[in-house]
Amino acid sequence: MKVAALDLGSNTFLCLICDVKESKIETIYEDQVQIVKLGQGLANANQFHPEALRRAKKALTDFSVLIKKHKPDKVLAMATSAARDAKNKDELFKICDDLNIPLEIISGNQEAEITYLGSVSGLNTENNAEKKLVIDIGGGSTEFIVGLGSKIITGHSQNIGCVRLTEKFIKSQPTSAEEINECTKYIYKIVQDSKNKLNQNIDEILAVAGTPTALVVAQLGYYSAEKIDGFKLTKENLLNWLDKLTNSSLQEKIEMGLPAGRAEVILIGVIILLVTLDVFNKKEIVVSTRGVRFGIALHM
Repeated sequence: MKVAALDLGSNTFLCLICDVKESKIETIYEDQVQIVKLGQGLANANQFHPEALRRAKKALTDFSVLIKKHKPDKVLAMATSAARDAKNKDELFKICDDLNIPLEIISGNQEAEITYLGSVSGLNTENNAEKKLVIDIGGGSTEFIVGLGSKIITGHSQNIGCVRLTEKFIKSQPTSAEEINECTKYIYKIVQDSKNKLNQNIDEILAVAGTPTALVVAQLGYYSAEKIDGFKLTKENLLNWLDKLTNSSLQEKIEMGLPAGRAEVILIGVIILLVTLDVFNKKEIVVSTRGVRFGIALHM
């Protein structure tokens, strides 16, 4: 079955068009991403900003062209943290309806389940006895999911996304030590809460979505899913990134190879990864390019 799976996140919109056979992703025809910043100003206004909706309409219009080209059997878009919080979410539904793109707004727990399903879809989970913590840092929320093989054990969502916390804590770039410390303390308390709620001993941390992928692309100098999947970000590696990003302007971050829409919020993502390593007492994080969109494809 050919499907089009769209992940409408708080910072990025992604569109995956692929074949799914016997619960496995096979041929990938399109895997596109656009930075939309749907969560712009949402934490304060509790509604989508008109500029964010304009960017959303453009991205979805572009994706609809791809959908018409490939003629998938099923199409489904899922919206996550930003859409859950917005008072004017009907405007996003109208954009999708006008473009014949079915839209569902999913809960944090549903997002956690779909994220895990997608993130392990490229791994050989047969006879895998390692318990994994999957972390998906979005624009508005971060999902923490523990699973064994292809089965989810437990998981939940926390409101510590890159866009949300950048707006809350980061006033300037380069960023002051005071802002970093205040933000880190806040994140640490929430990640510790996640560990307590999950109540699981884990063997490995797997990170999906834009933050870890962008860091690896910047290090490699190019995008290659084969090179990124399985790449290990060590604590030392992430501390180096924290130092560079803290002391750099937005333009300098872009010159490092980070996409413009990602560069302004990625500092928060690095802090979340570092705090997660610390709280769960691990030395490295394994990177995966897969996530919600792959989970949506399998869900369909």
